[in-house]
Amino acid sequence: MFMYKNDINNNIYKQVSKEHEQYIKKMKKRKRMIFITQILILISATILWEVAARLEWIDTFLTSYPSDIWNLFIKLVNDGSIFEHIGISVMETIVGFACGTILGILIAILLWWSDFIAKVLDPYLVVLNSLPKTALAPIIILWVGAGYSGIIVTAITVSIVITIMNVYNAFKDVDQDKIKMLKTFGADKFQILRKVSLPSSIPTVVSTLKVNIGLSWVGVIVGEFLVSKAGIGYLIVYGGQVFKLDLVMMSVIILAVIAAIMYQGVAIIEMKFLKWKQ
Repeated sequence: MFMYKNDINNNIYKQVSKEHEQYIKKMKKRKRMIFITQILILISATILWEVAARLEWIDTFLTSYPSDIWNLFIKLVNDGSIFEHIGISVMETIVGFACGTILGILIAILLWWSDFIAKVLDPYLVVLNSLPKTALAPIIILWVGAGYSGIIVTAITVSIVITIMNVYNAFKDVDQDKIKMLKTFGADKFQILRKVSLPSSIPTVVSTLKVNIGLSWVGVIVGEFLVSKAGIGYLIVYGGQVFKLDLVMMSVIILAVIAAIMYQGVAIIEMKFLKWKQ
């Protein structure tokens, strides 16, 4: 009887495992098809752009050619100047992104820690969140100074408010039953933060990191528009001033690629965290 039950369980396990394996293969195949389709769309759009430009269906003065953009990119790679511009913009973005995120989380912890401070600062945060942050860029640069510092502070101001509000709301949405249980065991505020509030808010923090990457780039590019003498934003402004649209388009494409890579980096961190949590 015992052997008979084991045989049944083994058959069920093999059947489930086989179906699960087929499901995994199906999902992997679907992901490959999505990726291939995305690449094909990109290639097709590039070819159509080139053909339309060559046949004068579009005004090349405004759109340039993909081939001209590529040739310009190769030229700047060969003389090494493009790496300087990319390096400066990436450095400014990473510093602004890191500082904005860390400061935002620390201020959110402060608001969670003190209900009095949270209520005092609430209307100011609402106003700052609704205000276009880029409108403050000229003022910030005048206060902080031109150069890297002004651009980095601009990037921080663009991302810090959304970080504060997202993380603070995540702290407030933590299961109150868990907090009450810890309090019954004599846990203090710091222990509640370390054991419940922060771990429960990590998914929100990771989601905020994704948003902050784009916001940090916005702050950096706006700052470079105003004062920088190097960087991707500078190339865009300079290309527009001298009507070199191939330089403008190349800079925008580089910006999109780097931002996408940074976003994917955060997405990989999120996936690893979710696997670890499981």
